[in-house]
Amino acid sequence: MPCGAAESRALTLLLALVLAAGGLSCQPEARGNGGNAANASPAADDPARVPEWSRDAIWYQIFVERFRNGDPSNDPAFEQTTGAYPNRPFEGWRPTSWTQDWYRQEDWAAASGEEFYRTVQARRYGGDLQGILDRLDYLEALGVTALYLNPINDAPSLHKYDARNYRHIDRNFGPDPEGDAAIMAEENPADPATWQWTSADRLFLDLVAAVHERGMRVILDYSWNHTGITFWAWEDILENQAASPYADWYEIVRFDDPDTGENEFEYEGWAGVSTLPNLKKVEVETKGMAGGNLHPAVKQHVYHVTRRWMDPNGDGDPSDGVDGFRLDVAEQVPKGFWRAYRDFVREINPEAYLVGEVWWEQWPDHMADPVPWVQGDVFDAVMNYRWYMPTRSFFARTPPHLTATGYIAHLDSVERGIDRAHLEAMMNLGASHDSPRLGTSLYNNQTKYKYQAHPRGNPEYKIDRPDERAEAVRRLVLTQQFTYYGAPHIWNGDEVGMWGADDPDCRKPLLWEDLSYEDERAMPHAGARQADPVAPDMDLYAFIGELARIRKAHNDLFARGTLDYALADDDRRLLAYVRASESETALVAFNASEEAHTAAIPIEGAFRNALAPEAPVLRSEEGALALELAPLTAMILIREE
Repeated sequence: MPCGAAESRALTLLLALVLAAGGLSCQPEARGNGGNAANASPAADDPARVPEWSRDAIWYQIFVERFRNGDPSNDPAFEQTTGAYPNRPFEGWRPTSWTQDWYRQEDWAAASGEEFYRTVQARRYGGDLQGILDRLDYLEALGVTALYLNPINDAPSLHKYDARNYRHIDRNFGPDPEGDAAIMAEENPADPATWQWTSADRLFLDLVAAVHERGMRVILDYSWNHTGITFWAWEDILENQAASPYADWYEIVRFDDPDTGENEFEYEGWAGVSTLPNLKKVEVETKGMAGGNLHPAVKQHVYHVTRRWMDPNGDGDPSDGVDGFRLDVAEQVPKGFWRAYRDFVREINPEAYLVGEVWWEQWPDHMADPVPWVQGDVFDAVMNYRWYMPTRSFFARTPPHLTATGYIAHLDSVERGIDRAHLEAMMNLGASHDSPRLGTSLYNNQTKYKYQAHPRGNPEYKIDRPDERAEAVRRLVLTQQFTYYGAPHIWNGDEVGMWGADDPDCRKPLLWEDLSYEDERAMPHAGARQADPVAPDMDLYAFIGELARIRKAHNDLFARGTLDYALADDDRRLLAYVRASESETALVAFNASEEAHTAAIPIEGAFRNALAPEAPVLRSEEGALALELAPLTAMILIREE
């Protein structure tokens, strides 16, 4: 909660005295994530341990349909989108130009007479796996070490959470969509012995090999909670109703009575969405404990698909497979299933990483506590939106307008109960396919996080290019992200300054230097705006690349080091913390105000600013390091040992 000036000065003095009294070891005894027994890291032979590589990861999330069109010959035809919202025909439909003004409707969309948000989900841009392969150099140069791919299972939608099947890569992500569809039609989808490898499957395995050759990892996104309405088992149910062999795979409320003229068929869909029918959950015993699970037949099918992508050639060596999974709407699938699934996955690859999407407890202010999901035998981490909400509040001055001391208290609160290893494996993200882009979120600092973060429900929400202040705040947030506990995450295009409101506006096609884009001048509703030139911000790309280089060059320090706060000044909006490992020490300092300030940090030694290596070395005098902090800037000071 906010503190007054006297409290701010008292806390600053207290932090200084504690740090001075403890020397330079910087052990965070007073923090919930320090070295006490309750928060000790799991031992190496503990099944609850996290994969070591996940603590070192720098994540990049790829939304394949919007990353890069590497092969225009596989662009989807409209009939291949049947079953996806809005699931209606559009006369003259064709894939949208990659460089088109986002809010300008295509001729076919305008001719429909429907507004932008009723037609945008029908768009396809043609992003594919070849586009990723072609740009691995770009990702490696950015400093990325791990890729998280949004669903690539065969599906009619742009997002692929509405699976047609789980066992194959989407036909339009590979080089031969029609040939792949023919291969799928030859198989018995319920019998893994009949499953073949399509051209898209093989291209994906080529991608996995290429990623691994670069020392990078890759995880896949799956929803084991629901499928699409074109999923093979669901189509059989629609045809055969209660007589279908898959009748108990889904949450069916009632089947159609053939003796009436009405269709009584009723079922549960995810969040009430009719195109995403829920898979069935049951009560079974797991690990000797009563608890929910997926229906046994569904569970077995999920296991077959999981093994297929973790060990593609079935030789017991998982090095040719994926390195883990991001698990969609995880809180809606029983923990009994996740515990068994974790055991199954770890038997195939003991170093596989499982990260769950565990998000809201009460919209829009309270996120779910991750402790029950990461402590023990469920996940290694969750998508850590809980890190971003207070970080945004402090640096961008958004509701609830956290001060420096309030920010520290909030971080301590959301991390309480999580041991260091799991905390360091958390996927810390400021934006994703489900939230406003980072720059836009910081630009709209009058709104709560995600609440009314869209021009549909909030005409005042700013959709133009973020201003200079938002860009400066973005760099503060990124600096904190790359120097704090947890694995930093970059969302598809945020590295080049893309802007956009909440879904679907956060899913624009990525900006590339070799393409020329239309200015953004159209509006999704009545009104006018100035034209915004659209081009990748390569200075931002370089800045993030530098943060990644610094983190990797001092990995033990930033990925596994301890953390102590050295300064929290509410009046001047100053914050500083010390990261320390056995061999290195760093001081990370922030000025989140629009005025220049000086600060004296009680620490010994000589320090070089890693973000400005050409700057003079700073040396402490009389036990304190004097800093001059320009407005809205940060320093990463590495002590010269």
